Amino acid sequence: MKKGQSLLHDRTRDAQGRPIAYLRLSVTDRCNCRCAYCMPAAGVPMLAHDDICSFEELARITAACCELGVRKVRLTGGEPLVRRGLPDLVRMLREVPGVEELALTTNATLLAPVAAELAAAGLDRVNVSLDSLRAERYARLTRGGRLPDALAGIEAALAAGLGPLKLNCVLMGGVNDDEVADVADIARERPVDVRFIELMPIGEAARWPRSRFVPAEAVLAALPELEPVAGSGRDGVAELFSAPGWAGRVGLIRPMSHRFCAGCTRIRVTADGRLKPCLHSADEVSLRGLEGGALREAILAAIALKPAHHGMDGAHASESARAMNEIGG
Repeated sequence: MKKGQSLLHDRTRDAQGRPIAYLRLSVTDRCNCRCAYCMPAAGVPMLAHDDICSFEELARITAACCELGVRKVRLTGGEPLVRRGLPDLVRMLREVPGVEELALTTNATLLAPVAAELAAAGLDRVNVSLDSLRAERYARLTRGGRLPDALAGIEAALAAGLGPLKLNCVLMGGVNDDEVADVADIARERPVDVRFIELMPIGEAARWPRSRFVPAEAVLAALPELEPVAGSGRDGVAELFSAPGWAGRVGLIRPMSHRFCAGCTRIRVTADGRLKPCLHSADEVSLRGLEGGALREAILAAIALKPAHHGMDGAHASESARAMNEIGG
């Protein structure tokens, strides 16, 4: 189905009455970086080739989810650009009836050479993870990533029209919280959304000291000129702010200090074909090998397990049994 078309039926709702409209589809658990909050320095065991869903399986799962009301699909990883032939998958998903928005989350270090091809294949936009603008710190946080490659990927995405572009920066106390103003300056100068995300106690970060977990209000304290965007002031899970003369906006994503679970419309499918109804739940339902009505019933069974909210707080970490690279964020 072409961009802008839609199917005429009601969206599936979970037990809390939330419509399920957003699928985060992991295409690989592999990544060319080892971000400190995502994976241990030595990495993690990777799935075998046969355990990863084929493009045809991913398209079939996406089609079934769209039959149940999904309209937005985001490709994730690991790092999705390490998966060979990704533009081919984009072309396949662009033809799935019901897909109205097709996006990609990436660290952008591999994006520059393929941004134009992805746009031509039908990708709408990208979100880029960017936790530092200092080359040495970026290399340390990503354990080997090169900041110039990420910046080149961002420029290539803008040139290819993969927007509106969103930059995601995970706030880490004593690590990068001294860069809030510098990172936000990108939105001052460019028409992009710079979004600061509260660190969550999942995977490696679950063992970090409490001082690493900085509330997003620190952004507003560092940038007192920011004001809420008129109107709804939200873009999905992000609360939006801007200031006179700024070309872009600043977003705050606060999963810890201000749960947004009541408005969550998303489900996740891992690269090995298991549907997670919540990022922080241990529940998973396998979709591999299923087709037609059996596939739709399995998706519905997983949606029924979607909890009212996550259980993370100052004393409790995520219940997910997987690392972030295995889930796709």
